[in-house]
Amino acid sequence: MSDKLTLKRDLSLSHVVTMGLSWMSPMIFFTSFGVLHEGSRGMLLAAYLLAFIAILFTALSYGQMAKAFPVSGSAYTYVTKSMNPFIGFLVGWAILLDYLFSCIIAVLMFGINLHAQFTSIPSFVWILLCTLVVMIINIIGIKTSANVSKIFVIMQILFIAGFCSLLVYRAFQSGITAGWNPLNTQEGVPISTILAGASLVCFSFLGFDSITTMTEETKNPRKTIPRAIIIIVLLAGLMYFVTAFLIQQMYPSFTFNHVDSAGFELMQSIGGPLLASIFTFVIIFSVLSQGMSSMTTVTRLMFVMGKTSLLPRAFASLHPTLRTPVFNIVLMSVISLSAMFISLETAIMFVSFGALTAFLFVNLSVIFHYIIREKQRSPRDMFVRFLCPLLGAGFVFYLITLLDVSSLMLGSGWLVAGLIYYLVKRLKPATMSISKVDEAL
Repeated sequence: MSDKLTLKRDLSLSHVVTMGLSWMSPMIFFTSFGVLHEGSRGMLLAAYLLAFIAILFTALSYGQMAKAFPVSGSAYTYVTKSMNPFIGFLVGWAILLDYLFSCIIAVLMFGINLHAQFTSIPSFVWILLCTLVVMIINIIGIKTSANVSKIFVIMQILFIAGFCSLLVYRAFQSGITAGWNPLNTQEGVPISTILAGASLVCFSFLGFDSITTMTEETKNPRKTIPRAIIIIVLLAGLMYFVTAFLIQQMYPSFTFNHVDSAGFELMQSIGGPLLASIFTFVIIFSVLSQGMSSMTTVTRLMFVMGKTSLLPRAFASLHPTLRTPVFNIVLMSVISLSAMFISLETAIMFVSFGALTAFLFVNLSVIFHYIIREKQRSPRDMFVRFLCPLLGAGFVFYLITLLDVSSLMLGSGWLVAGLIYYLVKRLKPATMSISKVDEAL
């Protein structure tokens, strides 16, 4: 590989925003509706508002670090540069877990949804098809992936807007069932229940951080990445707030038979078979776009870790013409086929552990970089770069304590495997020393 060969800077602000929204998938509101509704005891809007405030602190921290270090690598780069290369590796290893299994979840969900619609065709056929499409689009180039993702994200936004418009229309026809009570406060629901619901709802916002792995392919990344992060979180929050509010007002006593299919049951109840069919169609394409964005994210993180020799140098290779990490994309496509054998529950456990670990350390890295290293301690700095990230870190740590034992054990096992790999790598004479990792970023 030529040292002068670099990733293409093709992405504009709109591209980056749609890639982040694609990874997040706004339709997750409906696919996880049953779990979130039960977890918050019907107080979805209150739970979403609390989750939004908490996530906003972490989003601001990612924006601060993207300004300081406008290179790819996300949490791995930020922690390595601001704290310590060894800690950075462990955080990068944890976030790699999140991104790896995000790809697996996407193709697995694609297989589940298509098999449910076409029961005669086995789910592994759809998993193969999804993996192949995602691989080809990513190999062609990130701009192609971003443009395709943009179409699918717009499709999701239009569906959510149409769904909300239908609820407003119904409200004018039959009136508001629950009255104008924005937070749907109910007697006997303790604040601990709302907080527990908020901890679940937080996972609807995961994905805004993924765009930091695309920094080296983004135009003017110091401004574009921080702006995109805030736009993604605000847009997602707005869609979630409006949808949750209207559902609570119109159907405060809505019940469902199965938690996993609650969103589909909601569509059937409100719009009948036609709306349910449209819903399924949009869900399929939202999962496909999430797969494309997830593939982009994980292969770029592998590329950065390859450049620092913490992964083999093959991971830092680029196609001479397309300038995409083809080796990483093909390898990740093969790994994604494990969706044929792994359960959705296990994959989600891995994602939760990896994401929250990265969030915790990115919040702390803001304090280490700006307050401790750079000694920027004006009143504004102490608020924006100390208090806000400290609050973000505190809430994320609280979320980690809510993970079940299985998630913690699986995540810890992954970190132990990473530590062993790191130590073995360090013992090899040809391996880049820890002191040079910082220079390579």
